[in-house]
Amino acid sequence: MLNVEMLSTGDEVLHGQIVDTNAAWLADFFFHQGVPLSRRNTVGDNLDSLVAILRERSQHADVLIVNGGLGPTSDDLSALAAATAKGEGLVLHQAWLTEMERYFQQRGRVMAPSNRKQAELPASAEFINNPVGTACGFALQLNRCLMFFTPGVPSEFKVMVEKEILPRLRARFSLPEPPLCLRLTTFGRSESDLAQRLDSLPLPPGVTMGYRSSMPIIELKLTGPATQREAMLALWPEVKLVAGQSLIFEGTENLPAQIARRLQERQLSLT
Repeated sequence: MLNVEMLSTGDEVLHGQIVDTNAAWLADFFFHQGVPLSRRNTVGDNLDSLVAILRERSQHADVLIVNGGLGPTSDDLSALAAATAKGEGLVLHQAWLTEMERYFQQRGRVMAPSNRKQAELPASAEFINNPVGTACGFALQLNRCLMFFTPGVPSEFKVMVEKEILPRLRARFSLPEPPLCLRLTTFGRSESDLAQRLDSLPLPPGVTMGYRSSMPIIELKLTGPATQREAMLALWPEVKLVAGQSLIFEGTENLPAQIARRLQERQLSLT
């Protein structure tokens, strides 16, 4: 199985000043593409710490998605850290510098000299385009690990992952079919009560039963590889039978969305 990890960078992320929504999005997106993350790490804006963790994870991960640190300021250190970890220098990517200058000209702005830094990439890096911003990405091989460096701006990050990184992964690796995840939500039953009943069900190989509790609501998740689809679908009625009258709906919607949809279907409101 492909070992895919994520490294989030930035003091503001490490210190809890912002919520790392990029990590949550990537974990969910990759899971549904059949490449679930096996590990997530976070480091601050410190060159030594960045170099150390890049070298460490390069010995364990097959793929590492590095997020953040590609801006024009002094605390944006990802490109320098990547070059240092690999023992090479930074080189100017002239085509991207020209593209950045055009980007600013089209918006009637003058590009600051500090933005030139965003066109400096490790010597061995593969350029990755950013169609919606000034921070290009790049990929490089460090030991056993293929590393992708991405901008921290969520809109830029998501486009790069979907349009540039995922196609590269599919071209290089044999990715499995996305896993199957069957969900239902119950109301009023305790997690321990449900688990005691469900633990006796024989799960197919590679299939797990998960629980997410926010009493009095419990979400049950039956998750497994696509190869076990038929066995999981055959088992699912037994799971629903255990849930019994506490089952309020199936699927991925949360309770507020489910209530809103049913009110709309019946042309009702809460007021």
